[in-house]
Amino acid sequence: MASNPYSDLPAERFWRKVVTNVPPFAVDPRPAAPFAIGLADKVATGGSCFAQRVAEALREAGFNYYVTETAPEGTNAAEASERQFGTFSARYGNLYYTRQFVQLFDRAYGRFEPELKAWEREDGRFVDPFRPTVEPDGFASEAEVVAARDAHLAEVRHLFETLDVFVLTLGLTEGWRWRGDGAALPLAPGVAGGTFDPALYECVNAGAAELIGDLRGFLDRLWSVNPAARVIFTVSPVPMIATYMNRHVMVSNSYSKSVLRVAAGEVCDCGDPRLVYFPAYDIVTSNVNAGRYYNEDQRTINDAGVRHVMRSFLATFAPDRMAPAPARAAADISAEFEDTAGVICDEEQIERSVA
Repeated sequence: MASNPYSDLPAERFWRKVVTNVPPFAVDPRPAAPFAIGLADKVATGGSCFAQRVAEALREAGFNYYVTETAPEGTNAAEASERQFGTFSARYGNLYYTRQFVQLFDRAYGRFEPELKAWEREDGRFVDPFRPTVEPDGFASEAEVVAARDAHLAEVRHLFETLDVFVLTLGLTEGWRWRGDGAALPLAPGVAGGTFDPALYECVNAGAAELIGDLRGFLDRLWSVNPAARVIFTVSPVPMIATYMNRHVMVSNSYSKSVLRVAAGEVCDCGDPRLVYFPAYDIVTSNVNAGRYYNEDQRTINDAGVRHVMRSFLATFAPDRMAPAPARAAADISAEFEDTAGVICDEEQIERSVA
């Protein structure tokens, strides 16, 4: 038989060899790792709700999960969790939209000072519009919001300058901005504080070019203060909870995840050995899993899905810590669900606000 360009390609390039004839729980589309993660490496996380599941799994797998903004001494575990200490590596809350990553850095380093300082809630308390759910009791004044934010941003600077590995989970293309200076927000005004005024706020839905620019801009900034930082981009497999676009939420979700996946792939294809795309989204949402990695709400990810992702993650970045996956029936996998009540998802405030 005559040779052709596909003749000598490895098995992973052929669907039949690595998908069709492989049990769903064993499908492993992991990348060729440009770097390893050692036991002492400080591993930080940020991004959407799914990033919290990644953080939990990193801890359980024995990684050095890095947190710079810790709870005050004497804070009990329940209060620390409620106030989002340790939810992410610093208390920046959910970072759904790529512009938030860029502006978080710029706010931390004094390169951007948003006009918007605080939101007032219906109970008269104030919240930080850039992380409106980190203090459930709110603040007594705008000045308290600003002081707490300054302390927080100092910890963000420390995080960026000292982390070894940053796992960033991209969540949404839709986001809200303050019209005056383009300040990006995690939630619409009126959901967890503030009042919606269309003359002051706008909803945006970013395209691939904007996302690529944001991701490259963030990487340039991070590497300017921490040239050795290694970055892993993922896309959250958790569907959006609501869309502001004039169309079915399923269509908006398909657009959002597709664009995020394209942007992450294009940015990571630059060949920089400090950067890689990890296919958590691809694993969970693949048709070969027939939706078995979703809970009954068809949105949150169950424990079986997280474990599949982490098996692949370990095999990619820490093969020396890779334990063989236990054999189990497909029925057992599909029936196994994880309680996700402890996951902080700011986006869920949208549903609560209109209930």
